[in-house]
Amino acid sequence: MEENQTMVTEFILLGFGLDPRIHKFLFGLFSLFYIFTLLGNGVILGLISLDSRLHTPMYFLLSNLAIVDIAYACNTVPQMLVNLLNPTKPISFAGCLTQTYLYLTFGLTECLLLVVMSYDRYVAICKPLRYSVIMSWRVCFTLAATSWTCASLLALVNVALLLRLPFCGPHEINHFFCEILSVLKLACADTRLDQRFIFAACVFVLVGPLCLVLVSYTRILSAILSIQFGEGRRKAFSTCSSHLCVVGLFFGSAIIMYMAPKSHHPEEQLKILFLFYSLFNPMLNPLIYSLRNAEVKGALRRALC
Repeated sequence: MEENQTMVTEFILLGFGLDPRIHKFLFGLFSLFYIFTLLGNGVILGLISLDSRLHTPMYFLLSNLAIVDIAYACNTVPQMLVNLLNPTKPISFAGCLTQTYLYLTFGLTECLLLVVMSYDRYVAICKPLRYSVIMSWRVCFTLAATSWTCASLLALVNVALLLRLPFCGPHEINHFFCEILSVLKLACADTRLDQRFIFAACVFVLVGPLCLVLVSYTRILSAILSIQFGEGRRKAFSTCSSHLCVVGLFFGSAIIMYMAPKSHHPEEQLKILFLFYSLFNPMLNPLIYSLRNAEVKGALRRALC
């Protein structure tokens, strides 16, 4: 068994399997998207840190989301860009598992942060007079730290289960990064335990949180409709609609990738979903928050003037 485990020391990421000329075009396009992702989330972080009006729990949580999006993109996109130019360039076994761990950590953290953000909006709209007490800075820091810690531990368990498996060949991963299900397919042993744990983790961090988000926003919608003043209703809708857009994009794609029957979604289609999840979603988040959020747009105008 030990000999088998040491046989595979590196993997080849097969990527998209397209014509080399298309690879060069995609390299330029994805590089542009990657730059936009870093700039967009960097602007959000800069505005929140520089504008005192945005020093609130809601924008503290949004800054955590921007950090996650930057980190998530930096973990997966550079390797994808390298492979577009040099498809045969291998990634080491340790490097592959490190990428898997980080991708899981950032993805799980975003799931939990979106739940915390929905709770923050629920308290702000449904219990405005008690908001400063319920969502104190201490509570806010605790919720954010708990999200990061739980995500890191869950990711660590997933990678620990992966490490116990022997990899004796083949060494080609049919993906553009070391996605855990694609890596599991190369194991020379029974992977049912890993697959069951991944499914249980999905129920815990996808289905459960999504239900909590939906409950929060059902109550928020009811509270918004009861607001008498048009300006207050408009501001509440503006803030919450941006968050709902992000929730829909994130949870929708994640549930299809990890919980839908795989026979209904061929591998090439799943790659496109993962591409959306790892590149387009982090790029769209700052656009959604800046275009749909009046306070962020105001902060941006003040910074530019």
